[in-house]
Amino acid sequence: MSQKFPRLFLILLAVLFVLNLIQASVTELIYDEAYYWYYAQNLSWGYFDHPSMVAFLIKLSSFFFDGELGVRFMSTILSAGTYVLLWLLVDNPKKKDYVVHFFLLVFSFTLMNAYGFLTLPDTSLLFFTALFLWLYKRFLAKEGILTTFLLGLTMAALMYSKYHAVLVILFVFLSNYKLIFNKKAWLAVILALICYIPHFVWLYQNDFASITFHLYERPNQAYSFDEFTLGYFLNIIAIIGLLFYWIYGSLFKFKTKDTFSKALIYLVYGVLIFFFISSFNRRVQAQWTIVISIPLAIIAFDYLIQNAKSRKWMYRIGIVSLVLLMYARAWMIYYPLFPMLYETHGNKVWVKDLKEKSGGVPVVFENSYRRAPKYEFYSGVPAVSLNNFMYRKNQYSIDGSEERVRGKKVLYVSKYKKSGDVTYMHLDSTIFFGNYIDNFQSYRSLKCIVEKEKNKMGYALKVYNPYPFDIPLEQLKYTISYSNKHKQVKEMKALKVKKLNPETTALQSKDTVFYKFELPLSTMESPSYFRIGISENGLPPGLNGNPIKIE
Repeated sequence: MSQKFPRLFLILLAVLFVLNLIQASVTELIYDEAYYWYYAQNLSWGYFDHPSMVAFLIKLSSFFFDGELGVRFMSTILSAGTYVLLWLLVDNPKKKDYVVHFFLLVFSFTLMNAYGFLTLPDTSLLFFTALFLWLYKRFLAKEGILTTFLLGLTMAALMYSKYHAVLVILFVFLSNYKLIFNKKAWLAVILALICYIPHFVWLYQNDFASITFHLYERPNQAYSFDEFTLGYFLNIIAIIGLLFYWIYGSLFKFKTKDTFSKALIYLVYGVLIFFFISSFNRRVQAQWTIVISIPLAIIAFDYLIQNAKSRKWMYRIGIVSLVLLMYARAWMIYYPLFPMLYETHGNKVWVKDLKEKSGGVPVVFENSYRRAPKYEFYSGVPAVSLNNFMYRKNQYSIDGSEERVRGKKVLYVSKYKKSGDVTYMHLDSTIFFGNYIDNFQSYRSLKCIVEKEKNKMGYALKVYNPYPFDIPLEQLKYTISYSNKHKQVKEMKALKVKKLNPETTALQSKDTVFYKFELPLSTMESPSYFRIGISENGLPPGLNGNPIKIE
């Protein structure tokens, strides 16, 4: 152990681990963490936005601790593991003389720093990317059956972390085309696919909801160079932090000397080019390119060992980065340190206020898969997000969460109303209003299927009832929303539908009712898509149909 890990390395790793444990314990959850905590309340092989690894890690954390640490404990473990793997991936024999430089360098990667204590899909993505590269390096040295087996399991773990992981696997394999003829490489791939079968089954059972949303239904906007492409370049600087000049400089000067170093280059440039091209179509989020942090850390550390001048500057800027990031960590806990609100500020305050004013009844949040789990985590009171035509689908759209509040007295909370039975305010001064509903009934899982009638102007509409009970048709009103070519909703109208069987008064369980309709005239200039929604019991129309392109 001492030969591979100097005593100073182990001391600094322990200090970092304890720091992350404390940070994870005293920092309130961000919205995405609360959403993934909600995932973990019902373990599954997949979820609407992501595969299941993040939920599994949170569930595992909850076996050891309660509260925030019960969400984040495994992230602190994986973060320490990532540092260990990065150290092992650098072969330079002089690295033992630069342990402090190593920690300053890796700690300065802003998002990798944050994922040391936050639990997000990218947390495990970083760890398994490092593990995948380490195993791949061992595989290149000796194609042992154990390494092959572990490589297959790691590729599966990568894909269970985030769909973007396919880029890690793809670009590493593209860097070594000879793997196409390697039986053990194919064995690893087959093993990974076998391990991923449960998620494929989950996708099939849920109508490929994740794939459909990410590829076809996600709202976008018109291309803007400043927001899309320039924003992309700013993001790939931001994820690196203050050392971006030296780290990217080391990349540009890096020369491949073997098959493994070639894989590092392919991975970095492959991901950067892929998302650069993507930036001409949509806004690229900063964390989408986070995997480049792993190969860049390896390349930059090896470079600073060999270049005294760069090493000096990287050390100095690394200390500045350390101070600033520690201050930022403190600010995430204590808002007055910097006059800007963040998601970790004031959550317990508004949750307590709403729980007291609501009388502790379940809460239905309008269009907020972020506030619903945050409220439930800190209050212990059931909460769901009811999504309508002005929002997007999410986990609450597919998991039957309506049943948790069906028939109960609830508080329906919205920020779009101007009055209500209950009023509360977030720390950012956003005011929310809540109205009581004594017998809450919603049917957001009703499915609208639209078909164009051949040689006719109108459309056929089939409405399927997946619920185990009948639904009176008098409770349902139909709407149509029009959106532009970027799937941004711009107009909503009531929709007149003609029932093909006028005698039908209820939509039977597991049955379908048939209608015809014509598109009402839109005030939009050249609408591109329409979507059918159902308003039940006076609630805002849901996302019952898919976006249909207007021919």
